[in-house]
Amino acid sequence: MSTISAENLGKDYVLSHRDNDAPYRTLRDSIGGWFRKSKSTNYSAPRGSEIFHALHDVSFDVKQGEVLGIIGHNGAGKSTLLKILSRITEPTRGKVRLRGRVASLLEVGTGFHGELTGRENIFLNGAILGMSRTEIRAKFDEIVDFSGVEKFLDTPVKRYSSGMYVRLAFAVAAHLDPEILIVDEVLAVGDQEFQQKCLGKMRDISRGGHRTVLFVSHNMAAMRQLSSRCLYLLRGRVECLEETSLAIDRYTRASNRTEPQGCGTHSAILRTRLTNAEGMALDTCVGDETVFLETLVRSDGLPGLTLEGLLTDLCGTRIGFLSPGHFRGWTLPNHPGTYLCRLPITLPRLATGKYGFDIWTNIGGTTQDHYAVDAVVFDAATRLSFPAKWEMRKEYSAGFLVLESGPPTCTEHG
Repeated sequence: MSTISAENLGKDYVLSHRDNDAPYRTLRDSIGGWFRKSKSTNYSAPRGSEIFHALHDVSFDVKQGEVLGIIGHNGAGKSTLLKILSRITEPTRGKVRLRGRVASLLEVGTGFHGELTGRENIFLNGAILGMSRTEIRAKFDEIVDFSGVEKFLDTPVKRYSSGMYVRLAFAVAAHLDPEILIVDEVLAVGDQEFQQKCLGKMRDISRGGHRTVLFVSHNMAAMRQLSSRCLYLLRGRVECLEETSLAIDRYTRASNRTEPQGCGTHSAILRTRLTNAEGMALDTCVGDETVFLETLVRSDGLPGLTLEGLLTDLCGTRIGFLSPGHFRGWTLPNHPGTYLCRLPITLPRLATGKYGFDIWTNIGGTTQDHYAVDAVVFDAATRLSFPAKWEMRKEYSAGFLVLESGPPTCTEHG
C-alpha cells in the first residue's frame, strides 16, 4: 500500500524583474492580479516578470515502511517538493495523497519559539505535530535523552547553538510516532556522532514496516546507508526513480567535471587521462596492475612546482594520496612550457565501481595553484588472484578496498 502518492505535481513561482524607474504596484494591483490568477487556467506572468517552474510533472509512490532518498543539485526542487508534501505550500498543478500523520524537519528549529525553553518547545512542537499532551509526556524522557540537551532544558532556545537546536528538533519529530517522517538537509548541522544517531533512528523508524521516511541529503554515503530507492530531481523534473546505487551513479556522473576548468597563478592543468604502457586510454582499470596517469600541464617555470592527486570515489570520499613531490622529490621543469607528465601508478584492489582522481599543482609543497576536481574518472574491476564466484561491489556497503589474506588456519583451542 502506498503511503505517499504524487501525481503530476507542478509548482510555479513568479520572478519579478522591475526596473528602478518602474512604478510600485499598489495593494489593489496585487489583489487584482491574484484574483485573475485564481480564475484563469492560462495565467501568464505580468510585464517585467517571468514564470519559474520549480517542479514540473513530478509523479511517484512511496510504500508503507519505505525509506526514499531524494537527491539533486541545489535548485533542483527538492525542498519545494518536501514543502508540498508537508502541506506548507500548495502545488500549482497535480495532487498528493498522504496516508497518516506527517512530521517534518525542513529547517533548523521549525516550529520552535526562541523565547521559550527547550522543555516548553518540546510540548509546543509536539502539539504542532498533532500530538496530545499525554502522548508528549509519555515520550518526554526519550526525547531529552536522545537530544543530549538535558543540561540546557530550562534555557530559552534562542541561546542554543544551531547544533543543539537541530538535535532537539529532530528528537521531537522522530520520537512522536509519525506515520511519515520528512527530513531535509538539516542533519548536516549536527556533529558526526549525532548524524549517525539520526540515521540509526530513521532506520529503526522504518524497520518495523509501519512508518515511512523521506530523506534529502547531499551526503551520498548516508543516502546509501539509509534509503532503498532514490528520486533524482534535475531542474524540477524526475530524472530517475530507481535503486539507490543506480540513482547515485547517475547523479554523480552528471555532477562530475571531467574537463579541468580555469587555471592557477603559475600553472594550468589542461587534460588528464589514464593509459596503459603503450599510451592507449583506459576507461576500466584492475587493481594490482600498473597504469599511467597522463597529465598535460602548462607552467610558467616557477621553481618547486609539483603535481599531486587524490584517489576518490564519486561521492568525494578520499581513498589515497598521490604525491611524487613529497615522496620522491620530483618537480616540474624550471622553465616555461607545456609538459606531458606520465606517472606510473599501481592501483590498489578496489571494489567494482566508479572512481576518480582530483589533480592539482602545488607550490613548494604547501600551496595549491590549480585544482581540477575529478580530472579523470574510471571504472574499477575486481580480479581476484584465487578462484572466486563472488565479486565485491561498492553497493554491497562492504568498503572500497579488497583486502586479501592467505589461507586461514584453524587449530583446536582449550
